[in-house]
Amino acid sequence: MESKNRLATLLCGSLLLAMVGCASQKAPATADVAVSKAAVENAVSAGASDLAPEEISAARAKMQRASAALAAKDYTLARDLANQAQADAKLAQSKANSAKATAASNALQEDLRVLREEVDRAK
Repeated sequence: MESKNRLATLLCGSLLLAMVGCASQKAPATADVAVSKAAVENAVSAGASDLAPEEISAARAKMQRASAALAAKDYTLARDLANQAQADAKLAQSKANSAKATAASNALQEDLRVLREEVDRAK
């Protein structure tokens, strides 16, 4: 009888650990998907749709796949795809910001060139 009680206790403990493990996977996966969605939105706000279309497209595709994996309760895949989507979104945002900075620098260089020409003419 004591053997059966130990076995029952062991099985209950194992089941409890498995349930806790599954629950702990869901929360991080849900959080990762939410953070990645925000990263994609930030990249779009930074102009990534126009300035880094390939990267933002990849991020969006991975976000859709992560959301589908989350709905299918494949939390490991959802977390992995969400992290990849976040990385793609950050790359897209960086490229967009870099393109804006390059354009601003080029405009400033052109303004300086025009000013130099005017100074040279005034001499």
